[in-house]
Amino acid sequence: MADQRMDADTPVFAIAVAAQLSGLHPQTLRQYDRIGLVVPGRTSGGSRRYSSRNIEQLREVAQLSSEGVSLPAIARLLDLEDENRMLHLRVAELDAALRAERDNRPGRRIFAAGSAGVIPMPSGRRIRRSAEVVLWRPGTGRS
Repeated sequence: MADQRMDADTPVFAIAVAAQLSGLHPQTLRQYDRIGLVVPGRTSGGSRRYSSRNIEQLREVAQLSSEGVSLPAIARLLDLEDENRMLHLRVAELDAALRAERDNRPGRRIFAAGSAGVIPMPSGRRIRRSAEVVLWRPGTGRS
């Protein structure tokens, strides 16, 4: 049997359970699916299956709707939340790749610009600020 990990996007809840967990009527969930507001996964037979993230979205839709926010505005908010989540994941991936790249480089170097041009600075040497400007320090995130 293949290793199947469950996460917040794994569709597991039938519509009746999703309705109960979200506090909404099953017909409301069907309507939200039809208009593309909260779209659940489907089984091979076509039955809706909601994920934990879908349940949270349904609760958020119910809350915002009760506060008078229109469905098109709620749809836009959900889209922006999805985009934000994807961007956070991408940043984490890039951060990990950058960390791995830095860890694989032999030795860390500091460079400075002085009257002789851009020069490597030995580790532990203080830089005279009046004569040299620090351009880049790998790994510190500062200039």
